[in-house]
Amino acid sequence: MGFETRRTGDLEYLTSPLLSGTPHCFSTRFGGVSEGVLASLNLGVHRGDAPKNVLENYRRLGAAVGFDPKRTVFTKQIHSDIIERVGASDCGRGLIIPVENGCDGLVTNEPEVVLTVFSADCTPVLLYDPVAKAVGAVHAGWRGTAAAIAAKAVERMAAEFGSKPENIRAAIGPCISQCCFETDRDVPDAMRSAFGEDAKKAIREVGEKYYVNLKALNALALTRAGVRQIDIAAECTACEPERFWSHRRVGNRRGSLAAMILLRGDAQ
Repeated sequence: MGFETRRTGDLEYLTSPLLSGTPHCFSTRFGGVSEGVLASLNLGVHRGDAPKNVLENYRRLGAAVGFDPKRTVFTKQIHSDIIERVGASDCGRGLIIPVENGCDGLVTNEPEVVLTVFSADCTPVLLYDPVAKAVGAVHAGWRGTAAAIAAKAVERMAAEFGSKPENIRAAIGPCISQCCFETDRDVPDAMRSAFGEDAKKAIREVGEKYYVNLKALNALALTRAGVRQIDIAAECTACEPERFWSHRRVGNRRGSLAAMILLRGDAQ
């Protein structure tokens, strides 16, 4: 289907037409006020940035996308397959108040709750069920991908909100692509263990190294869970470190990207 690039002044973010029924975004580096190695749209609160800069970055992004920064709910990411249901009582968690428990996925059916996951090469996945009126957000590193965390978010939406997988729309955002995700044997071994023979098409062996397609593997997990509508971003964060934060390219001297989704206030 193809992602779309949105610009408001210097601010730039991506959206998926598949999720057009609900506000969402996949951020880039452009359009914020952070400085130095964090310039300019850093959305991570633990990257050494001035809190006022991070808050202003969220204000700018929120004004463009259509969300209130005070309504955000962050993940405390631990490369797990833990999915948490959140609601209005959790708003502000991460940006305003500390996040206590670790998880890598969030789901909700409450309006104006802004689910937020972070990445800097890992795979962000946003989910939207326009029938049951529910959304989800997932951070899938390679461990989370092998644990099929995207599929587990679909299962959690079904259990909590009565979502049917065939109604759920999924957008897999910019992340490190197969061209740049060079690994040792442990990563492909984990994928083969998780997905069996189907993993082979997402693994390319070059000498003693392997190149793994995390986007395809997350799409495989979603397809196995019954999701039929999946949009995949073409962008590679490691290929475009001037546009996206990439841990593979610059290490810890970087900011964080965010993928965000919410239900409109009139969704119910």
